[in-house]
Formats: sequence, structure tokens, C-alpha cells
Amino acid sequence: MKLSIIIPARNEEGNIGKTIHLLSEHLDSAGVTNFEILVVDDGSKDRTGEIVQAENARDPRIRVIRNTGRNGFGRAVNFGLNHFTGDAVIIYMADASDAPEDVVRYYAILRDEADCAFGSRFMRESKIYDYPRFKLVINRIANLAIRLMFRLPYNDVTNAFKGYRRHVIEGCRPFISPHFNLTIEIPLKAIVRGYTFKTLPITWRNRDVGESALKLQEQGSRYLYTLLTVWFEYLLVSHDTYRTDSGEFVPWRAEDAPAEPAPSHEK
Repeated sequence: MKLSIIIPARNEEGNIGKTIHLLSEHLDSAGVTNFEILVVDDGSKDRTGEIVQAENARDPRIRVIRNTGRNGFGRAVNFGLNHFTGDAVIIYMADASDAPEDVVRYYAILRDEADCAFGSRFMRESKIYDYPRFKLVINRIANLAIRLMFRLPYNDVTNAFKGYRRHVIEGCRPFISPHFNLTIEIPLKAIVRGYTFKTLPITWRNRDVGESALKLQEQGSRYLYTLLTVWFEYLLVSHDTYRTDSGEFVPWRAEDAPAEPAPSHEK
């Protein structure tokens, strides 16, 4: 199975070289050699693209493509999804917040076990380093709301670091979220449309260099729009299906309905 890793990057010259170097080295050492690292340069004003191009000279499996259209995290990821060549794809952050070891674990799941690999930063075995407190509070509130709306056991839908088999991406198009709201659009569509997924604890570290492009004040209405859009689809789907104990939607059948009590003939 060929693995594609999409890394959206905007003004990440302080991180991108280290990120792709550590990632490619770990994949090779783990025996995952059939891969491509596809960095989407999303309108950078610094040397991000040049650094990746230099890595390409060292290793042709590392490529940079430039999003010359409108910028935004979701647009950059979508641009990468239009150009990857693997049998499965993982979305990975340019700031080295995600762990290469978890990419290998995602790969094994996508190859052998499920359509989607969903990491969680909030499972018992997960490890988090230096998560900003305010963002943590907002994150937990948002994920709780999503879990209640979609009746999910999964507790980290908002995390961008996820993996999908190619047919999942094709089955969830079109993607309409231009910014970080894409992080919930893809996994929720995959879940609602019945693709299988496996969750696992992961490691997350706050960036050492630069600032996150995520601005909570700007993203709130975008997240809400995406959430409601997919939720309406969920309501339509769940009307004609039911969810099994494993979390999968299957078509509703009359024989699955609870038996009605026999009519009484007592007077």
C-alpha cells in the first residue's frame, strides 16, 4: 500500500525542514518505504517552498505543490487531496506537533483494519505537551457537543491529524470548508456515510517555532456552519438507518423493529 502524507504549510520555514526530515527518517526505519510526503505551500512569504524543494533533491518522495488560488487551511488540504497518488492519505501538521510514530500506527490500521484512522489526544494512554489552557477548554466543549449531536464514542473529532483510505476521500466529496472547519467536515462525513474507523491514543506537542494559524474568534461561525451541514445529513441518514453497537450505520429493516405486544382479548 502506498501512503500519502499531506502537510499544509504557510510560512513554516522554522519548522518544515525538521518536520519532513524526522517523518521520512522514521517511516524508512519502520519499513514503510512506499510513501510520498506532499507539502502544500499555501501562499508562504518565506522560504517554506524552497526548503521543501531542497529536500526533494535529496529524496524525490518529498514534493512541494503550490496552492496559487485562495488560501486557507481547508483549501490547502483540499488542494493536496486533489493531487495525492497513494492508496491512503494522512493529514499531518507542518509544525511537528504530530508524532511520526503515530503515522506508522495509522498506516497499519489503514492497510489492515479500517477505512479511517482517528487519533485522540484525550484517551487514557495519550500524551499532550504544553496545550494552551484556553484552547483546551474550548476544544473539550466543542468535542462534547459533537459527541452528543452525532452519538459518538470518539472524543477528538476536531483534531486535523487523521488518516483515510482513498475511497473514503472520494466518497466524501465535495469538501466545502475553506479553513480549519475542514478538520471536522471530513471525519464526520466519513462516519455519517458509514465508513469504518478505528481510534487510538496519540502524542501531541505544541509548536516550538512560530504561531498557530488557528484563530478561535474567527473560526467559530465556520465550525458551526460545517457542523450543522453534516448534522442535517446525519439526521436524514439516521432516519432510514440505525447504528449498530460498533457504531456503523446499516439500513433499517422491519424485522429489526421491536415486536409489538400481542392484542389483548380481555374485556
